[in-house]
Amino acid sequence: ENTKIRVKPDHSGVVTDGVKHSMNPFCEIAVEEAVKLKEKKLIKEVVAVSCGPTQVTETIRTALAMGCDRGIHVEVSGKDYEAMGPLQISKIFAALAKKEEASLIILGKQAIDDDCNQTGQMTAALLDWPQGTFASEVTIDGEKVKVVREIDGGLETIKISMPAVLTADLRLNTPRYATLPNIMKAKKKKIANMKPADLGVDMVSRVEVLRVDEPPTRLAGVKVETVDDLVAKLRANGTI
Repeated sequence: ENTKIRVKPDHSGVVTDGVKHSMNPFCEIAVEEAVKLKEKKLIKEVVAVSCGPTQVTETIRTALAMGCDRGIHVEVSGKDYEAMGPLQISKIFAALAKKEEASLIILGKQAIDDDCNQTGQMTAALLDWPQGTFASEVTIDGEKVKVVREIDGGLETIKISMPAVLTADLRLNTPRYATLPNIMKAKKKKIANMKPADLGVDMVSRVEVLRVDEPPTRLAGVKVETVDDLVAKLRANGTI
């Protein structure tokens, strides 16, 4: 489903009113991996977490329909939501990991809106846990996790100890579709609601967005018949 992105009149961000919220594709892969690990009886429980306004409960319900056991909605709205970035989310995840006594945090390697690719790394740093980022294969053996990572030069295999933080890359798995019976079951699963203050998390942003603009309108292309015509056009435009 394509949504037309509109910039706010004051250029402070994009308009989100009336826009359907959906799960980040890399986070879908993370949810699928967590559910698969539970199906293999390698972990006991999968908890889906999302931070944001009331609408994000729809995303949590999707995760529950995919097989997560319960959800946690950390309610963030208004100016805090608009200014929320990877650091604030990482603080929430780190605080929740301690509260829930989690042994593994799996999240998408990056969001597809801001492409920050920072939340997993920051969460691991705040917890002082080992991290396996850009994971394309995950194998749990006791308290150890073998992670095959996608890097520029090919693949890198590492072994880390739990508790740990993993971030999912594109080729880790193919997320399942939630079936109608599981969607119905998900409506009965519990979603706890809390605020960042309940976790002792400071939501003050260290980043200030100065201005958001739409990309410039693309000019129409021009067809040319010969190479000489192309060179002449490029020279006329000052490109060469």
